[in-house]
Amino acid sequence: MLTAMVTPFTADGAVDYEAVRRLAVYLVDEQRNDGLIVSGTTGESPTTSDGEKERILRAVVEAVGDRATVVAGVGTNDTHHSVELARAAARAGAHGLLVVTPYYNKPPQEGLYRHFTAVADATELPVMLYDIPGRSGVPIASETLIRLAQHERIVAVKDAKGDLFAGTQVMTATDLAFYSGDDLLNLPWLSVGAAGFVSVVGHVVGGQLAHMMDLYRNGDVAQALAVHRQLAPVVDGIMMSAGGAIMAKAALGMVGVPVGPVRPPLVAATEKQIAELRVCLVAGGVKLTDA
Repeated sequence: MLTAMVTPFTADGAVDYEAVRRLAVYLVDEQRNDGLIVSGTTGESPTTSDGEKERILRAVVEAVGDRATVVAGVGTNDTHHSVELARAAARAGAHGLLVVTPYYNKPPQEGLYRHFTAVADATELPVMLYDIPGRSGVPIASETLIRLAQHERIVAVKDAKGDLFAGTQVMTATDLAFYSGDDLLNLPWLSVGAAGFVSVVGHVVGGQLAHMMDLYRNGDVAQALAVHRQLAPVVDGIMMSAGGAIMAKAALGMVGVPVGPVRPPLVAATEKQIAELRVCLVAGGVKLTDA
């Protein structure tokens, strides 16, 4: 159970490093997260500087590094920049790296292969690939994943492609550990052999998601399904409107863990979205503490 952690900001848009530490502790100690993804998309990595990323990572490692796996998002659409971020993350104490498919420039599969291997060669840290064609424009082909699995440090995939059969084929052919990167499909991914989740809704229902995994792996599929259905409104509220960082930050405020605003070009949730989110969280059993 990992959550792709938001990055707390102060009212004027600076990184709030004390709130970063508090949020990390909350996610591990109260939301049962085994690990945290730092400076992923939900962490607004496109709008944080390299220096901020390193300080955020150090703050999280200092706060929970002996109790959770801390994975640093280091992927960009520039291989050299990604390599430098990977080395900085290793120096800052990361336990692993998350490397997203290069976005916007739409590299061919050979380019993806060379990009990912260059980042994996840059440090001794294990690497989780992030396959999200909805944002990157390019899926990682199954054949490419099978090639990449031969690299000793490429060990996992965060899948937001949603092709369970393709994932099954890759898991059958390799030792890659697959993680659901789409909260809508957490339980279906478990059913085909996923190792766990990299979640956004885990900010407020991480404990329930961990419980669902426990139920499923202990053979209580019916109860796991019941939890999956109970959490559906939460997934709807956080992921299906403004999505990601915007709604996760709004939800955290409602449960008494304020993390400040988002940075442009993101914008705060509207009053209508806030009202709808509140209904969804209550329907999913989330206890709200705000007025």
